[in-house]
Amino acid sequence: MSRIPTPATINDAPEASRPLLEQVSKQLGSVPNMFRLEAQSTAALEGHLGLSGALAKGRLPAATRERIALAIAEFNGCGYCLSAHTYVAANLAGLSPEEIAANRSGRSTDAKADAAVVFALKVAELRGRVTDADLAAVREAGYDEAQIVEIVQHIALNVYTNYLNEVARTEIDFPVATGVAA
Repeated sequence: MSRIPTPATINDAPEASRPLLEQVSKQLGSVPNMFRLEAQSTAALEGHLGLSGALAKGRLPAATRERIALAIAEFNGCGYCLSAHTYVAANLAGLSPEEIAANRSGRSTDAKADAAVVFALKVAELRGRVTDADLAAVREAGYDEAQIVEIVQHIALNVYTNYLNEVARTEIDFPVATGVAA
């Protein structure tokens, strides 16, 4: 059970958050627990949706965004986010079980994506204090300055959702990913 009350339905959420939850429902076909939890703060929900929407228009492919989300969720030991992103990676981004396992280990079976995932995990581990060599490696793999900035912003977004779900102990409403680091 969540340590922060999660509205059971859109209509149970604060009134100002309801239109935002309706948008989530239209986009995803349902409203996962995390978004209903987040609806306790309309500002937080609006900020999350705004940042997510902006990043979806960015230059990183959806599959790479999911790879980063998996690596960061595993690193932070967030069972909710790991379960959600495992589901999305497999069912929407088309990643194989082998790729998902590699992502959870901070790698990728795709050479270019591997550079992004390795870099993302280093950024998280080193709290942004990466070396010149780390930046050179991600550039050499074909990522430009805009994509590097997007990688960092994806890390920040995922750290936020990881922390929120760990603080709240959000009830997982996706198939539960096994073996999450704690």
